Amino acid sequence: MNSFWHYLFQKTSIASLLPSVVAFPIMLVLGSNLPVEAQSLPPDASPRPNIPPFTPIEPTQPESPQLKPLPPLEDLLEQPPATPPGQQPGDLSGTVEVKQFQIEGSTVFDEEELQELIKQYTNRPITFAELLQVETILTRFYNSQGYINSGAVVPQQDIQDGVIKVQIIEGRLEDIAVKVNGRLSEEYVRSRVARGGKTPLNINKLQESLQLLQLDPLVENLTAELSVGARRDRWNLEVEVNQAPAFKPELFVNNSRTPSVGSFQRGIALNHNNFAGEGDRASFVYKNTDGSDDYEAGYTVPINSLNGTVGFRYRFVESEIVEPPFDELDIDSETDQYQLTFRQPILLTANADSTQELAVGVELSRQANKTTLLNDPFPLSVGANDDGETTVSAVRFFQDWTRRTRREVLAARSQFSVGLDLFDSTINENAPDSKFFAWRGQAQWLRQLDAESNINLLLRSDLQLSTSQLVPLEQFSLGGAESARGYRQDALLGDSGIFASAEVRIPVLRWNENTSSVAVIPFLDFGTTWNKSDDNNQQDEDTLFSLGLGLQLSLSDRLNARLDWGIPLVEVEDQDRTLQEDGIYFSLEYLPF
Repeated sequence: MNSFWHYLFQKTSIASLLPSVVAFPIMLVLGSNLPVEAQSLPPDASPRPNIPPFTPIEPTQPESPQLKPLPPLEDLLEQPPATPPGQQPGDLSGTVEVKQFQIEGSTVFDEEELQELIKQYTNRPITFAELLQVETILTRFYNSQGYINSGAVVPQQDIQDGVIKVQIIEGRLEDIAVKVNGRLSEEYVRSRVARGGKTPLNINKLQESLQLLQLDPLVENLTAELSVGARRDRWNLEVEVNQAPAFKPELFVNNSRTPSVGSFQRGIALNHNNFAGEGDRASFVYKNTDGSDDYEAGYTVPINSLNGTVGFRYRFVESEIVEPPFDELDIDSETDQYQLTFRQPILLTANADSTQELAVGVELSRQANKTTLLNDPFPLSVGANDDGETTVSAVRFFQDWTRRTRREVLAARSQFSVGLDLFDSTINENAPDSKFFAWRGQAQWLRQLDAESNINLLLRSDLQLSTSQLVPLEQFSLGGAESARGYRQDALLGDSGIFASAEVRIPVLRWNENTSSVAVIPFLDFGTTWNKSDDNNQQDEDTLFSLGLGLQLSLSDRLNARLDWGIPLVEVEDQDRTLQEDGIYFSLEYLPF
């Protein structure tokens, strides 16, 4: 009987069943080895493992290359021949009494659900034309759910006691052929496409896997084509991928470091997103100020097709106080930091309107800081031992969630940090040490308010709660370019704290097909820190509050410059010797290619 194949190949096409796979500029928050910031001196010159605010991502960017839609079936497959004689289920003339249908072969839907679709053809005589309708109804149901090469047939049989067997044929992908123009491993591509090509083949899931692959930073664009395989329910998929440029150097300057070690910072970042051809990422960053040198190296390797990764990062910072009058004391600091991170997305979805990712992970970290005064070891920070050393080992459990559409980005992160008595950690009887528990939560919402003028609203929040006193390495920081503009970097440190910010980005000039722009950015920042008291549960609080105006210049994807002027609304003591104390922050980032 050929009604199933006639319906499948004549009445449908992938053009009608599968919406065009569109690549739109939405990035997933993958691989989250989060950098640390430098802490002010005094009291301590070591980096802190602060989770930085999410990097804003504009919801509208230059249009990415679109995926080529899967071609219509009539362009790929020839019309199947008529079913040979002898395949019909018994006598085709007259009617047959049907008490029930026995549906076999379905692994997706319950038989009761399928029986409900064709119950009008039971417990009465039906014609051969109506029997064909049974096939058509079941086949259309499968197709409507995305199973476009699955369907129902009534095989040749001897009808007994009014029971007719209906066979469900579930289609599958027989082969996935991959061609990569670049160094990226073909298996990297194949394993990610195969997630959406499981048996029975569902075109919606296949589309989703192709969209997620297109959004991979390693992929510039891709095309995909389906063709019939050895059998009509066995199809082949051919995927061709153009790899995106993997090496991305960056030069930058800013004045975002603490003035105690020199606020003016320059540096270089070297990132390779496909170091060994397996989708592995390698990075090296060097930053320098008048009083500090900061070296950081990292390597992350994917371990499964769901973008699970394992990463290792090492950072070494040496610094000295260059800010008067403390520069006369010859205060030096050295910090080593090691991080081993496992991150696993547990939810990855994509469609024509949005993408979503939910990931969990665990990180094991060790930080060791040592300070000297006049070249002699000396404890300058709370919790340090007599040799000026503070060592913190911790395990951190984190959860990331991101949802992106063409008009907005919503992201949230939660992290639980548990201090450990491992790897020669600092343990004190009364002072804060490596034994602690803290939770940190962050959220960001970027919303396009007007599509034509590309006016965007950015809301950010950051919260840390601690059950005890913390060493400065783990404290919450306020003040600086990313929190409470208008105040110097790390103006306040506390065991717990909260920060909130709102800004509106208003383009006033755009050119080069809207890839370059100048924007004015009014902003409002607020933050509070508090500490656990030594003798009771009383808490000491400090607050920063500011408003201001920013100016941002973007030249294609190569250069980004920003200048912020913050006006403090709460007075704090400072030395008023750098641009930071005047509320001025600037940054310049340049990508050579």
